[in-house]
Amino acid sequence: QVRLVESAGGLVQAGGSLRVSCTASERTFIPYTTAWFRQAPGKERELVATINWSSGSTSYADSVKGRFTISRDNATNTVYLQMNSLKHEDTALYLCSARLRHQTYNYWGQGTQVTVSS
Repeated sequence: QVRLVESAGGLVQAGGSLRVSCTASERTFIPYTTAWFRQAPGKERELVATINWSSGSTSYADSVKGRFTISRDNATNTVYLQMNSLKHEDTALYLCSARLRHQTYNYWGQGTQVTVSS
């Protein structure tokens, strides 16, 4: 079973930046779409950003548009989430997920905690 492994998150002050990454355990795993979700305590899981592996097209939640950037490195099978102008409300467990074409998101990482101090 393919595993997705996120890099460590961290604690950052409001207005700061942080980049997290997600790498598949198998280099031959090529998803159709990779996404970052986040879940804050007491809140529903939110889809933050997606990237299509072949075309590179991206999409973002309105709450992060203009501040977050999702990108991929085909050579290392890694997806990045660059987070700028962080706000306290961005504090959450960030989860990497992937899906194959015509399937739901059924590959998940364990999550990485991002905490933004106000």
